[in-house]
Amino acid sequence: MADEKKKPTFRKIAATGPCKKLMADHFYELDEAAKSGSRKIAWCTSVGPAELLRAMGFLVYFPENHGAILGATRVALDTIPIANAAGYSPEICSYLTSDVGAYMKGETPLSMAYEGITEVPKPDVLVYNTNQCRDVKDWFMWYSRELDVPCIGIESFCNIDVSREPHIAAVSRQLQDLVPALEKISGQKLDLDRLKEVVGLSRKCSDLWEETLQMGAAVPSPLTFFDSTILMGPAVVARGTQEANDFYELLIPELKQRVKDGVAAVDGEKHRIYWDGMPIWGKLRDLSTTFLSLQTCVVASTYCNSWVFSDLDSANPFDSMAKAYTDLFIVRSDSAKEDYISKMARDFKVDGFLFHDAKTCPSNSNNRYGMPERLAAQFKVPSVTIAGDLNDLRLYSEEQSITQIEAFIEQLGEK
Repeated sequence: MADEKKKPTFRKIAATGPCKKLMADHFYELDEAAKSGSRKIAWCTSVGPAELLRAMGFLVYFPENHGAILGATRVALDTIPIANAAGYSPEICSYLTSDVGAYMKGETPLSMAYEGITEVPKPDVLVYNTNQCRDVKDWFMWYSRELDVPCIGIESFCNIDVSREPHIAAVSRQLQDLVPALEKISGQKLDLDRLKEVVGLSRKCSDLWEETLQMGAAVPSPLTFFDSTILMGPAVVARGTQEANDFYELLIPELKQRVKDGVAAVDGEKHRIYWDGMPIWGKLRDLSTTFLSLQTCVVASTYCNSWVFSDLDSANPFDSMAKAYTDLFIVRSDSAKEDYISKMARDFKVDGFLFHDAKTCPSNSNNRYGMPERLAAQFKVPSVTIAGDLNDLRLYSEEQSITQIEAFIEQLGEK
């Protein structure tokens, strides 16, 4: 198999440069506000009520994004054991243990990437949504106790087939109940027109991000899953801002031109893979190289699509936010997830599924209850499961995983 590999050729997407600048501006703005006290800062879970927070004048910081940076820079390897020693189990979310351990150590990879930033911005309020998992609440409650900062949030639903009126009403009511506390902390009343504006910007960002990801349906694909984990940055940290939308309006024409010119992200694309589960942040480059050398493109994923919020509606901000947060892939039942993945498999013309079993993220590991086998039977498409983790590389065997991937691609070739 090794003899058949081609030397990998990375085709850099030009818009990656503006993406990096947007991310830098995001962190510098937070840092300046934290140092000067010029703006209130809210920490928010990644699919929490960022739109509401922005509408009330807060700058928004996402600890899960910091967790991903800790993983990608491999700083997590040094910080996870610190949180473990403080009583946080190695079995729980390694974003949580990476981040809490980094705080205890007084270290952040932001200081290596951005001159003058020495620490993450201190919050005025912590706002969570348990639609992803219980860990995010425990994570924020730790900081609430440590920093003596109020922690408020939304208790969401899980394992639902489809959101119904009672689900939406319950979450919408909780969103509205956050307003008085946020008004007291921010010192300003909620302007409903401003909220509608932010929700509209967020919906536009969602639509542009979905259009970006849909480019992967082209044959050959102009981008890979590994590209998307970087390009998703603005949709994660800046949704609800014009800056995020401006970025995707810059990126999309570049990708459209690639499609028009037949420019492939993977030279000689032979196979198309669907990635389910979390990225292995500390191994993105290595895995990208492996798939390039195997002339295999990872064309789509459930992870990157988690920031597509098509239910957002500026005319009905609270209910539409509630529906968008409740229809998130991670909270759906297995049958709903299978329907979604089935559609993605058809739309993106995949000939194989890769499931990442992330040890510390059971909520985002969909291989544990027979789903790969059911999808394989339905599509007559093979799948492979690799064991690993989002941040804790002690749980990932590179040699074993690469061997599994190479054997899997060989199987696709024979098929």
